[in-house]
Amino acid sequence: MSYKPDTAAFIAQLEAASAGAPKTHDLEPFEARNGYRALAHMLGPGPEVEGGVSEFVIEERDLEIPVRVYKPSKSENLPVLVFFHGGGWVIGDLETHDKECRLLCNNGECIVVAVDYRLAPEHMFPAAVDDCWAALSWVKSNATLFGGDPERIAVGGDSAGGNLAAVIALLARDNELDLRLQLLVYPASDARVWHQSYDENGAGFFLPMETMRWFYNHYLRENIGGDLAGDWRVSPAAAASHSGLAPAYIVTCERDPLRDEGNEYAERLKSAGVTVTHRQFDGQPHVLFQLANQTEDGANLLIECGQVLRKAFEL
Repeated sequence: MSYKPDTAAFIAQLEAASAGAPKTHDLEPFEARNGYRALAHMLGPGPEVEGGVSEFVIEERDLEIPVRVYKPSKSENLPVLVFFHGGGWVIGDLETHDKECRLLCNNGECIVVAVDYRLAPEHMFPAAVDDCWAALSWVKSNATLFGGDPERIAVGGDSAGGNLAAVIALLARDNELDLRLQLLVYPASDARVWHQSYDENGAGFFLPMETMRWFYNHYLRENIGGDLAGDWRVSPAAAASHSGLAPAYIVTCERDPLRDEGNEYAERLKSAGVTVTHRQFDGQPHVLFQLANQTEDGANLLIECGQVLRKAFEL
């Protein structure tokens, strides 16, 4: 397997620029967070959003959860995407995914509420799940305060954020909170088993297996296949049932260690009667979602996310 030419060229530039630098899994969490912010800054800014960007703190269930709200226009009664960033539950924040949220806002013609959930190892599982569920619950009850439509809400995220979005979609079903869509970009969905794509793509630049293990160890204090992996809040594939879930748009990348579990989750939802749109980007690695300024497929992915959101919101 090989990368698409523009992606291969960009990875070669990154490899040359970072030669000799420590890998994420060789760093302390605060150092890795700084490095991820630096990478996001290097990947370039997102577009302006007509309705503006604001920040506030959600107070829900004795939790205080910072959020950033992006509005595509000054209009009221707009659909809402509640977005959970990637970063292995350890790194990532409102800044690392600012560009993507701006693109989702504009392309999807929807408000985006980006959730700054607590990170491990300072706040281990299930803190991130608790924050994300509290944030969605608050948005459902208070969407009109920021111009949102409480009847048109979706959840989404990339990687660890895709994992959290899948878990929150299960919680939403169980609590009779209707969602229009779950937008899952290469979600970590099943930590119970070792997947073939780990072997095929585990030496990739963006997500080597050593870094995946580092993430899981900080989040769970155990590795892939550990005791907590059977908890559906860690591995949404382990849920007793997947019927009745919101429609799903699931993205996987051929050169990503998470490819197989994402593909299997798409099939699992289809088998349960869930409406699923599954898109695999061949010749692309993990982190494609953040490469909209560098690669054609990265730009196309964000365009396609917008199209799927507009359809789900009936725009």
